[in-house]
Amino acid sequence: MQKNIFIVYAHPEPRSLNGALKDFAVNHLTDAGHNVEVSDLYGMGWRAEADGRDFPERDPHERLIYHSESKNAFLSDTQAPEIKEEQEKLRWMDAIIIQCPMWWYSMPAILKGWVERVYARRFAYGVGYHGYERFGEGNLKGKRALLSITVGPEAEHYSERGVHGNMDDLLFPITHGILYYPGMDVLPPFVLYRAAALTPDGFGDVTNDYGKRLDGLFTDAPIPFRPQNGGDYDEQFRLKPGLSKGKSGFSIHRSD
Repeated sequence: MQKNIFIVYAHPEPRSLNGALKDFAVNHLTDAGHNVEVSDLYGMGWRAEADGRDFPERDPHERLIYHSESKNAFLSDTQAPEIKEEQEKLRWMDAIIIQCPMWWYSMPAILKGWVERVYARRFAYGVGYHGYERFGEGNLKGKRALLSITVGPEAEHYSERGVHGNMDDLLFPITHGILYYPGMDVLPPFVLYRAAALTPDGFGDVTNDYGKRLDGLFTDAPIPFRPQNGGDYDEQFRLKPGLSKGKSGFSIHRSD
């Protein structure tokens, strides 16, 4: 079945490994009959700073309270046009793919700035009568998300006892805090380790694996994050006693 897929790509060099993975995904998904839209943040000259320029009709003499202005501009349709365009892509899509390198244990700043500016209040958060339709609910519920990320060191460095910390924990702010928060079903990330050591001969094996993940974009099981309003949390949004026994840290918010 034909689907709409939105790729948000963040790397300053089009000839990079991330660029090649983005191009592969576009071709693979298009060949499969899907519609694909790409936001190349560096190519677009995306402005990372979230500031008053995002609200062209606000009074510049008033103190800027970003989340309040974000809500007002979204509801009055007075956001900066580039923000509205990205939001329309999020509405249009059936799935999003985030393609980027891991830099300093997180996403590139330009991509973080995309999230901060595009995720307007009442669009991606502050949704619902009490503003608490999140983590499994929200305006992006029913859509799917896949994080495709390249990493320098080898996988063992990101294992349970690895020096960099567990990869699932490092990516939790993205998978749970950015993608699951507004309601998307988040697939296990596609992580390419030892990216700098990859040779042209090895790229075929990588794309073979990545192609399988792309083929499963709408059929693979998502990460079993606990929905906020599914009964596992109390009125203070704390996990109820007796759940996730023997676990600690971010893993308690998974139901597997």
